[in-house]
Amino acid sequence: MKNVFKSSILILTICVIFVSCSDDDAANTGTTTEGDVTAATLHNAFSEFNATNTTITLNGTNVTIQTNGLPDHTSPYWSNTVSRSLVGPQGVTFTTVSNADHPLWVEPTVTSYDQMAPGNIDDFNGSYSLTVSANPQLASSSTATGLGAIGISISGSVIYNDEEGPNVPLDNAVGSLDYTAAHTGPQSYHYHLEPKAWSNDDEALIGIIADGFFLYGRKCNATGTYPTDLDASGGHTSTTQHTTTAEYHYHIQNELYLNAYYILFPGDYQGTPSNIL
Repeated sequence: MKNVFKSSILILTICVIFVSCSDDDAANTGTTTEGDVTAATLHNAFSEFNATNTTITLNGTNVTIQTNGLPDHTSPYWSNTVSRSLVGPQGVTFTTVSNADHPLWVEPTVTSYDQMAPGNIDDFNGSYSLTVSANPQLASSSTATGLGAIGISISGSVIYNDEEGPNVPLDNAVGSLDYTAAHTGPQSYHYHLEPKAWSNDDEALIGIIADGFFLYGRKCNATGTYPTDLDASGGHTSTTQHTTTAEYHYHIQNELYLNAYYILFPGDYQGTPSNIL
C-alpha cells in the first residue's frame, strides 16, 4: 500500500513538472517581455525599405531610419551631360551640367529641360535621420506639417508636403516634377505626389511619416479598393499587407489635384512628429 502511495506521488510530481515546462516553452514563443514591459519589435513594413540607401535600427522602444537621401530608380535628375540653366528670382543664372551620364539617368518625359529645377540628385548631400516610436500612438490633437522633409520613402529619398515654399502652393512647380513626381532642391531630391516609379493607383508602401505611421498608396490591402473611412489626413485603422492586426496608417488620398495628380500627404500629423535631421 505504501509503495502504491509513493508511486502515485511520483507520477503526480512528474506531471506537474511536465506541465510547468510546457508553459515555459509556450511563453517563449510569444512576445519577449521583461517584467511587465513588452519588448519592441521591428515592423514588417521596414523590410521594404531599400537596404542600400537606408539603415534601420531598433533602439529599445524606438526605431531610427537613416538614409543617404538617394532614390533607387531612374530619373532625369540624375547627373547627365545635358546643360540646363535657370534664372533665379534675384536674376542669378544657375547652370547644371555634368561630365558623364549616371547609370540611372533617363531623358525627361512629363517635364522638360527648360522646366526642370536646378541641380542633380547626386549634387546634394541628402543624408537624413528620423527616430520614431516602434509603437506610435495617435496624439490628442493634430500637428501641421512644415516645409522640408516630412517623411522618408522606401526608395531612400524624402517626402515633402503640398507646398513649394512658405505659403506657396505646389501648383506652379508641378511642371518641374519628373515622371515619379519628384524634383531637386533646396536640400535634396524629394517627392510631392504619388511616386509612379513604384506606386500607381495601388496599395504599395510609400514610406514612413515623421510621426511614425506608415504611408500607403491609394488602395487599401484589407478591402482591395479605395478606403472610404479616411480622416482629414488620409489615415484610418485596418490591417495591411504587413500586419494581421489592425493598425493606424495613412493613404495617398484618392482625390485629384490639378485634374491629374494625387498629393502624397496634404494633411496634418495625427501622431506626435519627430524632427527629420
